[in-house]
Amino acid sequence: MEHIVLDTNVLVMSISPKSSYRRIWDGFVRGEYVLCISNEIIEEYAEMLARLVNPSVSDYIIDAILTRDNIRLVEPHFRWRLIVEDPDDDKFVDCAFACGAKFIVSEDHHFDVLASVPFPKIEVLKINEFLTYISR
Repeated sequence: MEHIVLDTNVLVMSISPKSSYRRIWDGFVRGEYVLCISNEIIEEYAEMLARLVNPSVSDYIIDAILTRDNIRLVEPHFRWRLIVEDPDDDKFVDCAFACGAKFIVSEDHHFDVLASVPFPKIEVLKINEFLTYISR
């Protein structure tokens, strides 16, 4: 089973039952892939969901994530500092490397720099590319 990291923007875009990206959340719930997370990532998920949706929904989603068997909670011990334009995004790269993720799924252009980094080699997929990938 593939290990992946979801950027916060992708998680937010995929949780609404009416979203065209709902397949991503449903695939996670069905155990189709392993979601790699760190405490920093979970904190960002919770903060953003509470702000954009509401605190109760945020708590429910975070609980749903943390109680799944197909998560891998890692605490990266090395900071790569590769996302110069937005260092806050480094947590996703560090997590992906620490858990051996196949890729990061994000719509954030700050991750584009990873295409030119020879090591660690971490692939980034856009949300539609990931939908195609999990639909195979």
